[in-house]
Amino acid sequence: MTASFYERLGSDETVIRGIVDAFYDRMDREPAVAGLRALHPADLSGSRDKLFWFLCGWTGGETHYVSRFGHPRLRARHLPFAIASSERDQWLACMAHALCERGIEDGLRDELLAALVPVADWMRNREG
Repeated sequence: MTASFYERLGSDETVIRGIVDAFYDRMDREPAVAGLRALHPADLSGSRDKLFWFLCGWTGGETHYVSRFGHPRLRARHLPFAIASSERDQWLACMAHALCERGIEDGLRDELLAALVPVADWMRNREG
């Protein structure tokens, strides 16, 4: 049986919290992802928590998001926001940077990003 991403990340929620914080720190300061940043509220604390809760469960850890909100219904929850390929690519770039910054091993980092591409792609709801 293959170990989950969560297990391979050390079964440690602080690792996921570090990834989420690096992700949002990058998004908050990098002009190249200003389009993505504009889709978020001024205060990112709620966004940070929701991504953390989601990623814990998505990677195979505790299902914090589901216990709070039910099924993630990611596409439906993102429909109010105009998401095209540029926003998807900005999101993936922030995640790639966060995984690298947090020292996630190359092979695992590549696998995580490859698994996140279809998720991010599914969020697109407009052309471009």
